[in-house]
Amino acid sequence: MALMVLMALVAVAGGVRAHADAALLMEEPYGTFGAINPTGHAAIYLNHICAETPTQLRACRPGEFGVVISRYHRVAGYDWLAIPLVPYLYAVDRVEDIPATADPELEAKLRDAYRRRHLLDIIPDVSEGEDAGEAPKGDWIQLIGASYDRKIYGFQVETTREADARFIAEFNDNRNVSHFNLFFHNCADFSRTLLNVYYPHSIHRNFFIDLGITTPKQVARSLTKYAKRHPELDFSTFVIPQVPGDIHRSHPINGVVESLVKSKKYVVPLFVLSPQITAGMIVAYLADGRFKAPKDSPRELLPGDIQSIGATQAGTVDESTRSVQQASEGQPQLHHHDSAPSDPSTPTLSSPIAPGGVPAE
Repeated sequence: MALMVLMALVAVAGGVRAHADAALLMEEPYGTFGAINPTGHAAIYLNHICAETPTQLRACRPGEFGVVISRYHRVAGYDWLAIPLVPYLYAVDRVEDIPATADPELEAKLRDAYRRRHLLDIIPDVSEGEDAGEAPKGDWIQLIGASYDRKIYGFQVETTREADARFIAEFNDNRNVSHFNLFFHNCADFSRTLLNVYYPHSIHRNFFIDLGITTPKQVARSLTKYAKRHPELDFSTFVIPQVPGDIHRSHPINGVVESLVKSKKYVVPLFVLSPQITAGMIVAYLADGRFKAPKDSPRELLPGDIQSIGATQAGTVDESTRSVQQASEGQPQLHHHDSAPSDPSTPTLSSPIAPGGVPAE
């Protein structure tokens, strides 16, 4: 838990990463659809590339923490969208405003408040009917506040500023029109394509354990194997835990064949219909399909390098990060009496969020 505090200290102090990195975010599935299709979501975090707009990239300025890019289904007609790291994870602009705990009401309010501040051009209010002026329904909610719904595993490799510059130029020039397809043009396919821009032929599909469908777990497996063959990439892993609270916990992430052979509701009917094919799937999974994120990966509020901070700065933000640490450990939370969030319109459970994210009394 000390590492979580250090990560928040780095963020509040506005430190800049020493080198450029790209990280695959392998995100657990959640909800009813996630229980049926447990392959999860994939996105790419780039710590030296930032978003001028959700569809226009640029190099980061000092104190910025990079961008998360992914492919989405039915969001304003775009193929990909880029969201700054902190709002992508927590639907707030500042690390100080990350809530220590959350329930579905707070999650929805934080998302809508961020949408109204930054995303109205692509996600406008409902324009007519009894819900006029309200937030629209749809998949746009996946753009922000991911850590309220999911545990996220990170697989990070080093890049270069020159490669980042080429990436920015290429993606800003390319046509950005949605052609999402769950089987052949999904979020994991996008992550595979993006990582292959940096490291050609590093990520590939697996026609045995995923039936040719690109999954987040297969991208993570490919990247891990590639990094082992190239130790100069400074490969590392991390875990961003799901925010504590009353929101249902996310489900374990699986590949295609893995989800079939590990579930009785799928494997038993398959075995009855075709014992040979089912046996082949089980053999394929046991031979090459078992992959788990390292259990000793550090838990982080935000991915990044740990840098030293002056004692005065550390003392200033220690109080504001301790509440997040305590909530994760199940300890009583601190309450601030004289602080307010960066935006007075930012909603809370029942009262203003103090720096550190706990409701002020």
